[in-house]
Amino acid sequence: MKTTQLSKMIPLIPVLAVVALVGCQPKQERPAAVNDAKTDIPLIHAKVVAVKLPKQKVCLEDGCTRYDLQTVETNQKWIDEYFVNRMKKAEPNAFTNLPEQPVKAPADGSVQNESSTYVRFIGQNYNLATFAIQSYSYSTGAAHGMSHQEFVNFDLSNQKHITVSELLKPDMNSKLRDELYAANQNWLEAHNIKKDQLQVSDNYYYGVNGIVFVYPLYELASYAEGMSELTLPYYAAKEFIKAEYLPSLPKDPD
Repeated sequence: MKTTQLSKMIPLIPVLAVVALVGCQPKQERPAAVNDAKTDIPLIHAKVVAVKLPKQKVCLEDGCTRYDLQTVETNQKWIDEYFVNRMKKAEPNAFTNLPEQPVKAPADGSVQNESSTYVRFIGQNYNLATFAIQSYSYSTGAAHGMSHQEFVNFDLSNQKHITVSELLKPDMNSKLRDELYAANQNWLEAHNIKKDQLQVSDNYYYGVNGIVFVYPLYELASYAEGMSELTLPYYAAKEFIKAEYLPSLPKDPD
């Protein structure tokens, strides 16, 4: 188990760490269900591009917000559209050419609100491709900004986002919660978290030793400890995860 702390700057260190995790997984044959698929699996190529906005700063009656949005441009149009649509839904004011409205400057002369979102390509394991959405928001006068990192996993053979409900075999959520608690029990008990308090996060990525479930700031630990991560070892994951969504697996421990 580990925690990560995101910062206001583009948090490249967590992303690079996950790139290493994805790239280090041992290679084995894919499940028959995947090998028999007729769909050719594309090799993802991605580059970072700035999102074109009507204006970088939007001022409404309740204040001004400066936006900094970056996404990825890949060789798969449906992936590009997924992330742009996510941003449009999350930040509708940034994409609407709203007329400027007079705003009273804060008495302390502080800067306007800030909102940034960065999409990065993490890596690919055959039909599984992982991206990260890193976001930061700050409201004028707040003690600190709020950072978040969400991992987005795609099934390239079926061109769809693999949510946790899609990832799991039927009726496995509570059993997975129990296994996840057992695998991370020492850390959870140290943070006074009981089994019935733990929920399976909908945010995950494929690590070296298992599937890593990522929790928002404050949910399991303090702000200072950053976003918490609980790992489900691959040798245990086979019981809960659909075969087509398991990456190349290490051998069971002796």
